[in-house]
Amino acid sequence: MTKVKTNGKIDMPAEKVWETVRNFGALDEYVEAIASCKVEGSGVGSVRILTLQDGGEVHEKLQSLDDEKRLLTYSILSSPLPIRNYTSKMQVKVLSDKQSEFIWSSEFDVQDAPEQELKEAFKDLYSTGVQGLQKKFSVGYN
Repeated sequence: MTKVKTNGKIDMPAEKVWETVRNFGALDEYVEAIASCKVEGSGVGSVRILTLQDGGEVHEKLQSLDDEKRLLTYSILSSPLPIRNYTSKMQVKVLSDKQSEFIWSSEFDVQDAPEQELKEAFKDLYSTGVQGLQKKFSVGYN
C-alpha cells in the first residue's frame, strides 16, 4: 500500500478553512488541476465527479464527515489513474486562533505503473491544494 501525505499552514482560523474543505463539491475552488466538480446526492455517500484540466474524470465517494474533528474521508470509485483501493483524508487542525493546518493524505495500491511517479503526482496534487487554500484565505482577513 502506497501512502502520501502533505500538510501546510493557513493564516485563517480552522473553522473558516473547514467550511471550505467540508464542502465536498468545492474542490475545484482550491485545487488547480480540477476544472470542475459536481456532486450527486448529499452528505455521506454522495459522489463527486471531478473533471480534470486534461479532460479526465474521477468519481469519488464521501465516506465520512466529522465536523468535531474537522475530518472528511473519501474513496475513488473510478479514475483514469492506475490505482485501486484509494482512500483519502482531509483534515483541518487548530494551530492558533488565527492559523490552522490543512492535512491531506491517502493510501492506495498501484497497478502496473511506477509507484514513485504516482506518489509524486499525488504529493504535487495535494501541495497544489494546500497552496490553493493558502491563496484563497490570504486576502481579506484581519
